[in-house]
Amino acid sequence: MGNVGGAVAHQIVATGLADDLVIIDERTAKSNADALDFADAMANLTHHTNVVANDYDAVADAEIVISAVGKIDLQSATNPDRFAELNYTSTQVKAVAHNLKRVGFYGKIICISNPCDIMTTIYQQITGLPHNHVMGTGTMLDSARMRRAVGHALDLDPRSVTGYNLGEHGNSQFTAWSTVRVLGHPITELVDSKHLDLDAIDQDSRIGGFTVFKGKRYTNYAIAAAATRLARTILEDAHTELAVSNWHEDFGCYLSTPVIIGRDGILARADFHLTELEQEKLARSARFIHDHYAEVDPAKDEVASRA
Repeated sequence: MGNVGGAVAHQIVATGLADDLVIIDERTAKSNADALDFADAMANLTHHTNVVANDYDAVADAEIVISAVGKIDLQSATNPDRFAELNYTSTQVKAVAHNLKRVGFYGKIICISNPCDIMTTIYQQITGLPHNHVMGTGTMLDSARMRRAVGHALDLDPRSVTGYNLGEHGNSQFTAWSTVRVLGHPITELVDSKHLDLDAIDQDSRIGGFTVFKGKRYTNYAIAAAATRLARTILEDAHTELAVSNWHEDFGCYLSTPVIIGRDGILARADFHLTELEQEKLARSARFIHDHYAEVDPAKDEVASRA
């Protein structure tokens, strides 16, 4: 229930996304205060939500758990890297995952926690939930940043832009320009006539979060919008195509590609075709994730505990 968790919870309550919401934080005074704050807001809202604080047993039959665990102040404004949170967040995520397993949680997990792809992998490995029931917001947010940057360059609503950033939710991600359409037209057809600098837009979408971080020392609204949209997509069984962090057997890790989302989680991988260069970038991003996962693999903890 930090800056991100608080923003997610607020959006859930304000939009009536859930009938029942459980909020949990190590700082119980903080989450208890948030629960009371939401209760005080209820009389002026158009929806009612039952809010429970700090009760893992209440999570057992939850449909969705959203993980917003993290410690954003480990980030550096001068040398931005989401892996700065790796050691701290992996320790916390392992504890949360064990608690979810202990109470018998069997729903879907949406992971926001950074580095997102690695934390999503940890959740799946420890809980033992099906791979398609555990996912991360991944480059869903970066894709939104790309669409904002393209829309700004063309003076269009970002919803007039479709397409994806793929790979790691981190520095090795890339904009798959072959997937990007503007008002239905491939963006590559507009580069010359609209004087678009695709490299600058790609860089903008990659570092946009750090630009926000530099200004206020955290990001929260955009990622909250992504997480709650993903949660609503699951609850409504919408069968929507989104780029989220999902399990790739061929790469041996979670990373973001377009998939179809519904009530049973990830229903199928969307049909998309990348250029040869984009395929190379995706494989390179996967190797980066896979190599860094070895540093915090929960299997190492089990070996150490047996020793």
